[in-house]
Amino acid sequence: MTWSFPIGRLLGSELRVHATFFLLLLWIGAAAWLEGGAPAAAENLVFILVLFACVVAHEYGHALMARRYGIATPDITLLPIGGLARLERMPERPGQEIAVALAGPAVNVAIWAVLVLGLGVGSDLGRLAAIEDAGAGFWARVAAVNLFLVLFNMLPAFPMDGGRVFRALLAMRLGRVRATRIAALAGQAMAFVFGFLGLTGGSPVLVLIAIFVFVAAQAESADVAMREAARGVGVRDAMITVYEALPEEATLADAAAALIRTTQHEFPVVDGRGRLAGFLTRQALIAALAEGRRSGPVAPVVRRDIPAVGPSARLERAVEAMARAGAPAVAVVAPDGRLLGYVTPENLGEFMMVGRRDLR
Repeated sequence: MTWSFPIGRLLGSELRVHATFFLLLLWIGAAAWLEGGAPAAAENLVFILVLFACVVAHEYGHALMARRYGIATPDITLLPIGGLARLERMPERPGQEIAVALAGPAVNVAIWAVLVLGLGVGSDLGRLAAIEDAGAGFWARVAAVNLFLVLFNMLPAFPMDGGRVFRALLAMRLGRVRATRIAALAGQAMAFVFGFLGLTGGSPVLVLIAIFVFVAAQAESADVAMREAARGVGVRDAMITVYEALPEEATLADAAAALIRTTQHEFPVVDGRGRLAGFLTRQALIAALAEGRRSGPVAPVVRRDIPAVGPSARLERAVEAMARAGAPAVAVVAPDGRLLGYVTPENLGEFMMVGRRDLR
């Protein structure tokens, strides 16, 4: 994720922190300092860190349950609005998706039970009204927040946990694509509710959650439809075969000229034998030109971790490889390594619009 950086690895997943998370810490610390001085600021900062440790535990609940079904979680990112576990893919069997979705809230239930039932900490959701008040009791606030995380995440706002359970239940009768479409529309409707409550109640966090839910629901609905369109289709049927490639010795000025005279958003970079060296994306090219490197070579800004498949591969395998690598394209190569074509998210979208499959 852009603007995030790694802080370590735990249980096979890279733990990352988004830069905006530190803005949250700064805001909480400054507000507490003005109210109660340094001791209150320190306690509230510790509280926020403990809260996000609970959020990380929630995300690892998803990750460890997904691992049981052979699905890896490359990274988990801390955001001001919570955490995000990036699974390689969501399980397609409804029962497995329900198990993965419920595993996160189950961790928060366990934390709440240890604090309340095991240690006798008093807890009720009323504590959330004084969540910034250090006098409300540190562990009581932690227990209340974990209970809130369970209730909030189980709202049927796809792609939140409750929305995933809703999608899985619909998929048992309607099929995955139609179920996702319905769950995504329900999630976006709830996002409008979140946004309205956030704007009228003066809660910027709720507005951010609304934006995230709306955009993520739309993105996942499109991803599921794309994967369904790719099922059972050969990569030959969808790959781009007419394109302009750049030689490895090309300059950024050469690439800029190619960008102007073509409609491509990415350019394969090949060696003298036509073998793929990497891809130069439009975004990377424009960023390099903005830095004044027009006469420099393309090699330093070429992305080289491009997954490759053979021409006989199934299209769904190419889609999975592209998603797993977070790459702008998947190369289709001959046995001798020569580039035959490539697949991008954009041309997959075009294939969905004109392809043979009826997704309705």
